[in-house]
Amino acid sequence: MYLIDTHAHLDMLSDYKKAIKQAHEAGVEKIILPTASEDSFEKALEICHEYDNIYALLGVHPEDCEKFNDNTAKKMIELSKDEKVVGIGEIGLDYHFNKENKESQKRCFQTQIEIANSLNLPIAVHDRDAHLDTITILKEMKPKRALLHCFSGSVEFMKECCALGYKIAIGGVVTFKNANTIKEVIKETDLKNLMLETDCPYLAPHPFRGSENEPKYIGFVAKEIANLKNISYDCVVENTTKNAIEFFNLDKFEDE
Repeated sequence: MYLIDTHAHLDMLSDYKKAIKQAHEAGVEKIILPTASEDSFEKALEICHEYDNIYALLGVHPEDCEKFNDNTAKKMIELSKDEKVVGIGEIGLDYHFNKENKESQKRCFQTQIEIANSLNLPIAVHDRDAHLDTITILKEMKPKRALLHCFSGSVEFMKECCALGYKIAIGGVVTFKNANTIKEVIKETDLKNLMLETDCPYLAPHPFRGSENEPKYIGFVAKEIANLKNISYDCVVENTTKNAIEFFNLDKFEDE
């Protein structure tokens, strides 16, 4: 069974072509490329059409929410007709650096969930220091499927999310020595609710921490999850890959 990186900003890498080649050599056969701004929509689709097993998410990150407008929404809807678009993301809330524009962030998040719902697409959620508002909006908006990318909440928050049918994605942070909270989350999370990601070029796993992250490193995340849950590496890969295929409806591409 191959690996799937469910969140990789390939367009931000120093050499995405090399990174994709090395990822394939490392057993990573499918990659989901999320966008963070309207400016990156076309580039993401260009990369996806260059390679068979790369798929796009279209979305505006909360840090760019002030630039989101009706034209952005129309463009997102139009471009999402492309079959390589498998979801809306990354979208959400981030109160870490900016708490002054919470209402703008919320409106942007809500509008993009509405778009996802209208297109029958899942969402990839960015949630940083905004757990309560994030879960409140998700409960209100009822997205078709939701994946909390780079999950950073507690065991209790994970249980609340999974009880609502949402999934969580785990990246390189879980390999950090002092990342005790996320390690506990992994121990308590059912495999059916887990997916793997790198969030490259950010958050490279140990022992590459501090360098540019790449999809080829995702196996280190799977290995750490296996260690924490005291199960085999193959079991982690098989289950997380199955979850990603189902969540993003990737099996439709196998039938073509």
